Amino acid sequence: MDKTNVLVVDDEAVIREGLRRILEMDGFSVETSSSGTLALERLQEKDFDLVISDLKMPGMSGMDVLKTIKVLQPEVPVIIITGYSTVDTAVEAMKNGAFDYIAKPFTPEQINEKVQKALDQRAVLLENICIKKELNAHQGFDRFLGESREMQKVYRRIIQVAPTDSTVLITGESGTGKELVARAIHNNSKRRDQPFVAVDCTSLAENLLESELFGHVKGSFTGAIQTKTGLFKVADGGTLFLDEVSNISLTTQAKLLRVLQERVVTPIGGTQPIPIDIRLVAATNRNLRTMVQEGTFREDLFFRLNIIPIDLPPLRDRKGDLPLLISHFLRKFADEMGKDIRGIAPDALVLLEQCPFPGNVRELENVIERAVVLAEGDLVQKEDFELGGPVDSSEQSSAEGYVPQNVEELKETKRQIRERAIEPVEKAFVLHALKRNNWNVTRAAEETGMLRPNFQALLKKLGISIRNQMNGNS
Repeated sequence: MDKTNVLVVDDEAVIREGLRRILEMDGFSVETSSSGTLALERLQEKDFDLVISDLKMPGMSGMDVLKTIKVLQPEVPVIIITGYSTVDTAVEAMKNGAFDYIAKPFTPEQINEKVQKALDQRAVLLENICIKKELNAHQGFDRFLGESREMQKVYRRIIQVAPTDSTVLITGESGTGKELVARAIHNNSKRRDQPFVAVDCTSLAENLLESELFGHVKGSFTGAIQTKTGLFKVADGGTLFLDEVSNISLTTQAKLLRVLQERVVTPIGGTQPIPIDIRLVAATNRNLRTMVQEGTFREDLFFRLNIIPIDLPPLRDRKGDLPLLISHFLRKFADEMGKDIRGIAPDALVLLEQCPFPGNVRELENVIERAVVLAEGDLVQKEDFELGGPVDSSEQSSAEGYVPQNVEELKETKRQIRERAIEPVEKAFVLHALKRNNWNVTRAAEETGMLRPNFQALLKKLGISIRNQMNGNS
């Protein structure tokens, strides 16, 4: 296995050699440069996995090295070392793309920790780049929203299984996007130009479902006034998607198993089997293994369906995708309704982050659509979601403890109650945004959709000091 290549840049020989020894003891391949100019020459000759550079050097500074690396090898993480450990230098380095910084004097343990985190981030970045390249070459992925590791696994599995004719079983809670996955599989298969037929197994009674799937001949039962072609035959050459397959009866399960085994279908009332050529994709929000143990689902059919499993994560397990999803749905519904909505209020975002969303992405989409309809300003407010939550209960209990004497006092009391209740929520929101952006105020403001002066005003109002927070989290 190739060693990880690290470039150390420092004008002090003792620092260069100290870092070399620390890193080589961990099995890294280390090269050193005594100046920024020499380092950049080396970077144009060889690919590195990580660069550790001093900030203050004669000639080309570490900041200049950092900026140039982000052009030459943008995926390479850079750790800045400085003896001038101030918030300003750290923030400036982060602003220009540094992964992290560390102050002299440092310990081997500190270096090892920073280096490992940087390499872990690079591995994820490279994996995402590869997956995005793969996705760009495939169809049907534009409707998926999410860059979390959990969703990347789903995308990769779709790409792997799509070119085959293997039966796929998609599992996941309601609202996780099972039909989207089925369509992506079809759109990237050799059957893409043939029919994609979707059947909701919960929407029809048993006798009607069998008629829909297998077809029937005229006069085979009361109401069969003409011969009907079943959906298995309609999907011939293409893909048949059985949604919520766990809802079909044991009788229909037996007939479905025969179709999958023999690749023929016999219409109700018919005697001649009809050959079919389909790719079957099934989906369920229930645990079929448990149903097999309970005797409500055939074990042999389960094994036939579960050849290639794809499990979709619930929204609560991919919270890193929440800002992306919220932003997308806000833009979508604001455009559809012709409303000028530029973002979401801080306490409203915190409320969404705390919501369990049992209905997953579909529920989130519905909640945001309702909020956009109800929003009266250019920011969606917490009240627009009509979700209730801890802030509301706090207001209620406080209000019950004091009875205002007149209308103006009532308004003032409500205002004070609201401020007391919202302040801890705002503080948590701001601190989380700062941590995610390495204490960079500008980037934190941009991520939250706030203007930088407004974000700074909020920091001041909440009594948050960047310097104190960074010292306390270093």
